Amino acid sequence: MKARIPYTKPSITELEVAYATDAARHGWGERCYEYIARFEQAFKAHLGVNFAIATSSCTGALHMGLSALGIGPGDEIILADTNWIATAAPIVHLGAKPVFVDILADSWCIDPEKAEAAITPRTKAIIAVHLYGNLCEMDKLLAIGARHGIPVIEDAAEAIGSVYHGKRAGSMGLFGCFSFHGTKTLTTGEGGMFVTDDADLYEAVLTLSNHGRAHGQSKQFWPDQVGFKYKMSNIQAAIGCAQMDRIEELIARKQEILLYYRQNLNDLSPIKINPEPTGTVNGAWMPTVVFDEQTGITREDLFAAFASDNIDARVFFHPLSGLPMFDPVPQNMNAWRIPQRAINLPSFHDQTSTEQDRIVQIIRALLNE
Repeated sequence: MKARIPYTKPSITELEVAYATDAARHGWGERCYEYIARFEQAFKAHLGVNFAIATSSCTGALHMGLSALGIGPGDEIILADTNWIATAAPIVHLGAKPVFVDILADSWCIDPEKAEAAITPRTKAIIAVHLYGNLCEMDKLLAIGARHGIPVIEDAAEAIGSVYHGKRAGSMGLFGCFSFHGTKTLTTGEGGMFVTDDADLYEAVLTLSNHGRAHGQSKQFWPDQVGFKYKMSNIQAAIGCAQMDRIEELIARKQEILLYYRQNLNDLSPIKINPEPTGTVNGAWMPTVVFDEQTGITREDLFAAFASDNIDARVFFHPLSGLPMFDPVPQNMNAWRIPQRAINLPSFHDQTSTEQDRIVQIIRALLNE
């Protein structure tokens, strides 16, 4: 049997091992937040924002941000139907209602027109999720938010390295959140980041992130409100610091992998791969292929073909409104139909061109059957 090709794995070098080892040996007592502060500084400098808070997950960052905005029962938050449940879960936890709208057929990100049409007096925010490194149409979304007095929030969990007309993904909305899960371009194993340029929001989330203890509170073990425990560990942050030292390399390698797929698949008109509209840069987290409906090729066909060659693959996200905990919204046609004929392609840092060629050959063979 051919060697297995995983769909993803992190790039961990001796630098990450050295930083993590130093944190494990010395990062205690007065130094227990040293790598966390360093990671936050490096990340906000990379992103071009004023404030950053390292968290235990992107979900936690989003949860705290929404909570700091006062989101609660009776409120509605608009988001694309195509997302991982991590984007919807904090809305539900706060007692609010996620309102799912359709995605655009080309970017697979939220349709701005559908988002605006879904606004009601109960709408408190729009969440823009940059899917698989693809970028939402932020100019349109921000204009909609301004017209209706509604904040736009960026879920940039999958968009490290993506740039929208000179601005990095996650830096344009009222706040942004990122994931450093082991599958991501930049990883700390688990972990996330909350970012914003709003000083008041930053202070509110900083307080929430540490059990409600206000920044500068002089009393020991004195919470000023009920908060959360969403802090990142110093050892995780140490790995993050090493990854930030390598961030340009990590992003560039992801983009090389996507470019190779494009160059070797762009003559196949029945498929679409991650777009990169003029004025944007795709961070290329997860190269994805969507087959035209007329090909008749299904998700099941794709998985069977990949499995036969010992290649791992990932499904395109199911529509959230198709999950059992939510009411179905089948009129979100793109969100419901595209996953049935799409697949995420392997794209790990150390992937070879020979491994990519095996994947390309399978896609070509399916179209030639």
